[in-house]
Amino acid sequence: MTDDRAGFGSRLRAYRRSAGLSQEELAAKSGLSVRAISYLEQGRTRRPYQDSLRRLADALELRDSARGEFIAAAGQRWTDGVPEPGGPPAQGTARAAVQPAADVRAPDRGAKVIPRQLPAAPRRFSGRAAELAALNALLEEAQAATRTVVISAISGTAGVGKTALAVHWAYRVAQRFPGGQLYVNLRGYDPGAPVPAEEALAGFLRALGVPDRDIPADPDERASRYRSLLAGRRILVVLDNAWSADQVRPLLPGAAGCLAVVTSRDALAGLIARDGAERLDLDLLPRADAVSLLRSLIGSRADADSKAVAALAAQCARLPLALRIAAELATARPAISLAELVRELADEQERLDLLEAAGDSHTAVRAVFSWSYQNLSQPAARLFRLLGLHPGPDITIRAAASLAASPPGQARRLVAELVRANLLTEQAPGRFGCHDLLRAYAVELAATTWSRPLRQAAQGRLLDHYLHAAADADRLLHPLRQPITLVPRRQGVSRESLANHDQALAWLDAEHRSLIAAVKLAADHDFDIHAWQLAYCLETYFHRRSRWHDWADTQQIALAAASRLGDPDGQTLAHCGVANAQIQAGHPEEAHSQLAAALRLRENAGDILGQARVHLYTAQAMEYQGRYRDALASSRRCLQLAQAAGPQAQPLVAEALNQVGWYLALLGRYREGLGQCQQAVALSQQLGHKHIQPVALDSLAYVYQHLGRYGEAADCYRRAVELLEDLGDRWRKAQTLGYAGDAHSADGNVPAARQAWTEALEILDDLNHPDAEPLRAKLGLASVPRPG
Repeated sequence: MTDDRAGFGSRLRAYRRSAGLSQEELAAKSGLSVRAISYLEQGRTRRPYQDSLRRLADALELRDSARGEFIAAAGQRWTDGVPEPGGPPAQGTARAAVQPAADVRAPDRGAKVIPRQLPAAPRRFSGRAAELAALNALLEEAQAATRTVVISAISGTAGVGKTALAVHWAYRVAQRFPGGQLYVNLRGYDPGAPVPAEEALAGFLRALGVPDRDIPADPDERASRYRSLLAGRRILVVLDNAWSADQVRPLLPGAAGCLAVVTSRDALAGLIARDGAERLDLDLLPRADAVSLLRSLIGSRADADSKAVAALAAQCARLPLALRIAAELATARPAISLAELVRELADEQERLDLLEAAGDSHTAVRAVFSWSYQNLSQPAARLFRLLGLHPGPDITIRAAASLAASPPGQARRLVAELVRANLLTEQAPGRFGCHDLLRAYAVELAATTWSRPLRQAAQGRLLDHYLHAAADADRLLHPLRQPITLVPRRQGVSRESLANHDQALAWLDAEHRSLIAAVKLAADHDFDIHAWQLAYCLETYFHRRSRWHDWADTQQIALAAASRLGDPDGQTLAHCGVANAQIQAGHPEEAHSQLAAALRLRENAGDILGQARVHLYTAQAMEYQGRYRDALASSRRCLQLAQAAGPQAQPLVAEALNQVGWYLALLGRYREGLGQCQQAVALSQQLGHKHIQPVALDSLAYVYQHLGRYGEAADCYRRAVELLEDLGDRWRKAQTLGYAGDAHSADGNVPAARQAWTEALEILDDLNHPDAEPLRAKLGLASVPRPG
């Protein structure tokens, strides 16, 4: 690649800033995604499409020489799409020269994804007529679109029923929001850290159909993309259990007709003053409503002793959470009169009052918790205490079994007992959690009833469970990844049942917050081996889901843990992990110090294969910086070391051959790169390495295309597509189909080109991916002259 192209990203950024445009604004004007523009400016895009260059030049209003210099800076030889005579064929020839036949119609754009994220509706909701009426009035305002967005801030004490009110009302009005319903529990008052706004935004973008690879790394760009997707749609957004206005603000829609409902123990004064939120204070249930809720939950027994029911409602402080737990305990003990249950609870409250010398605003609800807990079977009570040691928001049956060192069948029965007692809820199929007040109560019990050795033994079992399950999932996602020797599982640890790639990915999606919390738990409680090994096992997942910050954060914890252990292997892997996360997040310059430290460790250990891997990572960092000559030198050093490391290094030899060939091609040295790419393809096929083969075939196709051998390029792309189909990588499949179409069209095979582009477009539409637009525009053109 020429030096001009290496500077294309900085030139694009300068033109954009000169035009006074943000990345989001340039994306809107050009029809490209914000991510695509971000990658171009960072130098991360290997080969910008000619269509993309033309759209950017139009959006920036570049004319004449400025336009030509802009396109030339990307390494293209174009004058508005016509190849210069005598110039070498370049990627994008097809996009400039090919016009589809008039009788072929592009497929319709796929329907927008309609999110349905509301949790289960509360059982037997009672009262709150005035509050429901207030929410209905806000809805009418939102539907009339009298201002940009309508926000309701529901505040009140813990356990007063804020979530129940918001979710109950959301179900009642769901049909008024045809665009769907978004929901997130921000966990503002959980024992662990609240959900960061950028993580909640990523979840919303996924729910709206944005593929992980297209979710911006920058939080502000995530918020802009989110609001753009909501524009013109009527969507209800429920932001539950918020910690502060700052946590909520990035999640607010910007579109007229949308409505946001926020619940919090905080009054959220900033949201009301600055964002125009309508405040709705939720007080204790009125006496009549509290009694009514108890009657509906207890059933006919309540009719026989209305005085006891009223007393029970008072003892529960008219808090819905306490009322539901008390009602369940009454139902579970039918042989005891309600009056006797009231006396028992009074005794428990008196005991707690004596223990709480300073007083406690939640004595009533704690009394109900204690009363219910003491009526559990001993094994269920033990499991509830153990759940106080769990660091994540929810838990599976097998994780609970590992924590308790019990068989999964027994754990399932104990969890069911806790669910019946309303001490746990099934928040999603197979996943159980509880209200943050109950979490705090379980943490308190664990701290006061278990000795430190017993707590550590249980934590060790839980960490063994997560480590081995994450390692199993990682092998399913990336079978040829460098293995590590895991800490052996303790007795009593159950394994998750993960059979294939999709199950592994789904498990990691559901568990990622618990797994991140487990890494931190391990580092904080003298489980340093678990800390670095679990972080290592999460890297493939973080890469697949574009969770760059989680990747970097957990690897920093891993590095500190491995350093405390004095483990050079763990330190090396963590240094490389931090570096790779920084590269993917668009900060390759920050990765070099980490890679230099990793290389010193491998040199000190005399580990030739480890040194080769570090050189490969270094080459990738240099590529993202546009330093292609330096990247070529580093990849050649990797190849030299890998070839000297013996037969076990053959997969790395294939990767290094591909990288050498790719960097030669980026430098315009296509004939030199051809042999290297051909060797990479042959070796990866010989090894049966399905993860290297499509990448090597892509590089070889790129070289063929620049040598004018379009038929061979198209064949390579098609072979890569077949492999990506087997791997289930739909986004890369669509991308490669697009390249295949370009090669076919440059070869004059218009039907094959259109078929490839159409297949790519169908996938991108299904993924709701903005990169579908250039293909759609291409397929909408009229005629196809053969090049030359």
